[in-house]
Amino acid sequence: MSQQNIFEALRESHERQRDLYRQLVKTSGDTPERQELFAQLKAELAAHELAEDRHFYAPLMQLDAGMDLSRHALSEHHQIDELVESLEEADPATPAWLPLAKKLADKVEHHLQEEEHRFFQMAGKLLTEKQKTALARDYRADFEEAKTAAPA
Repeated sequence: MSQQNIFEALRESHERQRDLYRQLVKTSGDTPERQELFAQLKAELAAHELAEDRHFYAPLMQLDAGMDLSRHALSEHHQIDELVESLEEADPATPAWLPLAKKLADKVEHHLQEEEHRFFQMAGKLLTEKQKTALARDYRADFEEAKTAAPA
């Protein structure tokens, strides 16, 4: 069995994020389902961001050719964090909550598309196969630890 590379590891979380935000934007009102999906999405986004920043973007930032794309991605992570905070502060029972959730879904999808179709290609040229495998292992370990530590 071949070892997973960093791109495959990141795509697994990307697919979970897509599944969660697609379900979330179909909810209405302040229901347990909405609360649970939002909690799951928040935990997935936070664990992914932490591990991805450490084990994908930090190593790429050390390379001149990876600096700009890493800065851009980290900026988008910050924007996503701000949208999550806005949703946490908003009342899920109000009509304003769903447009905010859709804005978050759109921002996350934009970021995932950009990573998968631009950043991964560039990073694929900058990282060795050994690095890709090692980064995947380290990413998964930090991701799992962050998911376990996330508040319920």
